[in-house]
Amino acid sequence: MDALYEYDREPVPLDKLKPGRYFAGLFAGEHVAATEFVIGAFFVLHGVELKDLVFGLLLGNLLAVLSWTFVCAPIATDTRLTLYWHLRRIAGPGLTFIYNIANAVLYCILAGAMIAVSATALGLAFDIATPALTDIYPNSLGWVLTTFSIGAVITVFAILGFEKLSRFAGYLAPWIFLAFLAGAAASLPKLGVSDLGSFLDVASTKIWNGVPSEGQEKFGFWHITFFAWFANLAMHIGLSDMALFRYARHWSYGLYSALGMYMGHMLAWICSGIMVAAVSREMNPGLMAYEAIGIAGAVAVFVAGWTTANPTLYRAGLALQTVTPNWPRWKVTLAAGVLTTVFSCFPAVFLKLLDYVAVYGLILMPVGAVVFAEHWLVPKLGGTRYDAERRGLFIDWRVAFVWAGTLTACYFMPFHLYYRWLPGYGIAVAAYLALRLRPLMLG
Repeated sequence: MDALYEYDREPVPLDKLKPGRYFAGLFAGEHVAATEFVIGAFFVLHGVELKDLVFGLLLGNLLAVLSWTFVCAPIATDTRLTLYWHLRRIAGPGLTFIYNIANAVLYCILAGAMIAVSATALGLAFDIATPALTDIYPNSLGWVLTTFSIGAVITVFAILGFEKLSRFAGYLAPWIFLAFLAGAAASLPKLGVSDLGSFLDVASTKIWNGVPSEGQEKFGFWHITFFAWFANLAMHIGLSDMALFRYARHWSYGLYSALGMYMGHMLAWICSGIMVAAVSREMNPGLMAYEAIGIAGAVAVFVAGWTTANPTLYRAGLALQTVTPNWPRWKVTLAAGVLTTVFSCFPAVFLKLLDYVAVYGLILMPVGAVVFAEHWLVPKLGGTRYDAERRGLFIDWRVAFVWAGTLTACYFMPFHLYYRWLPGYGIAVAAYLALRLRPLMLG
């Protein structure tokens, strides 16, 4: 197992770089996930109108692709390091330790939500007692055993590393893609769609009709745009996907993220919205898929959870690697897998999935802003990179102040949760540059 070395603490050698097909398969697979059944369905419950959904997803996903391509991938291909190791040079090992613990736990919770949704589908298909989405605690031994079984398989694939991961996702992505389409197509007649001409009328009156379900906030164009942009905020703006793009031959490989955003997110969210409308807006991912295409639907949810939880757990393992430097990566990933599986037992991990996605991206965003400023802006403004490394700082308190200060500012912003990260990013960059270049400005 120790032979499964993935250059956790050094740049990836040039002879280990991967061609574009690896990134195409990884993005296409990771972003057609079990959680898409939850997200797309919630858009319907939040009363999104059809035009707001379509144009919001087109714009938001484009912004996400541009963020991967012009923010994350260039830094990754310049350094060939993971963020989790590169950050030591900027923030010091002490603050990096804290960041990596927070990062890993947040990713474990997210991967746990994916396992939980998959387990719900498996339970419906094979008559295993599963909790409702409104439950907080596991309600049966069968549910616990199901989540633990799925978690074990996902952990094994994460341990096997990047190449095995992308190959696995590439094999499954086309089938999952077709399952979403089939589920939506099978649900349309139940909603009264008899031909293509009646689809738009049904879509705007029975699916995305602008009427939120009881207790749900109404969403509009900007909610959808910003959600589509920040759904993977920690990965592109937050730079966690440096772990993937350090293997890219060129920064333009960031454009492969479009496969995940449009064939993945946009398509899957639209299809899951159709399916939840066909079951009278009952928020149950397994039921939605099972009612649409039977056991094949449940299997689709089950497998889709794998393709997203795998790279999420892989990132968590890389983050923890810097915290336990004497452990081989496979042992660290195993520990992260156990933590993820424990989280997955609790249905609460996906009760507030939309808000959780916003919060975890927001928490990690200021550190991405600091790394961006250090890499591109500090040299252009006359500074020298990696001041913390050069001075031997255990904790660079400037970075700590920017991180804590930005999150405090975001907490008190009078905006919707979805909108706060963008002004927060500007605050983080400006504050870091002011603190970092203060000696130069003072002469």
